[in-house]
Amino acid sequence: MDHDQRQGAALLRLLPLLWLLPQSWTAPGALTPVWQDDLQNHTFLHAIYCQNGTPSVGLSETYDEDQLFSFNFSQNTRVPRLPEFTDWAQKARDTSAIFFDQQFCQEMIQGIGPHLEGQIPVSRGIPITEVFTLKPLEFGEPNTLVCFVSNLFPPTLTVNWQHHSDPVEEVGPTFISAVDGLSFQAFSYLNFTPAPSDLYSCLVTHEIDGYTAVAYWVPQNALPSDFLENVLCGMAFGLGVLGIIVGLVLIIYFRRPCSGD
Repeated sequence: MDHDQRQGAALLRLLPLLWLLPQSWTAPGALTPVWQDDLQNHTFLHAIYCQNGTPSVGLSETYDEDQLFSFNFSQNTRVPRLPEFTDWAQKARDTSAIFFDQQFCQEMIQGIGPHLEGQIPVSRGIPITEVFTLKPLEFGEPNTLVCFVSNLFPPTLTVNWQHHSDPVEEVGPTFISAVDGLSFQAFSYLNFTPAPSDLYSCLVTHEIDGYTAVAYWVPQNALPSDFLENVLCGMAFGLGVLGIIVGLVLIIYFRRPCSGD
């Protein structure tokens, strides 16, 4: 009986942590009219997290696991992941509620964290990293490299870019978003102009265990550049003119009158 009481007391201490779980809203699946059978449910996820790491606090809002917004706590502003969402971010009026959630989250970590030390896992899995371009690859045309990190928990990480083993400066912010299953994913963006000899690498370090995942990018399946298109057009035009000249010569040759022999 004492064992059951101790177990129940431990569960009661864990109940406040449920508040830290991502808040999600889905369209109800019950009582759906027949004419709506083909409709799909969608999920909007609003998740705030705090931790003893980098970043110390974060907020992500996603729609079907596609991130819409994050929050810059140092500047008190909602940050859109895409420029198309800028107007929506500026119209938000829930800043006070977000800071209340931040304070409550940090108080929970400080009050309950020490009691759960060594009883819950501090890391799950290793980050999986891949790099790709935001637009189809075309040499000489501005583009953006995307470093996508999945299987991330907890979301304590640093992202660094290298070009031919040299560090790259002026890298954009890293966007972290929550996904189903109490896991996270991250995106880091690097603006660049691709060249045939490029070699980029994205280094993701999971701070809590020191594990570093590296993903490389080299040009593949590039679209023809303007210079190459001009060269090919010039060659095609030259071959066309040569074909016309050869055709005229053959016509004149075969239309000459035959000799007496």
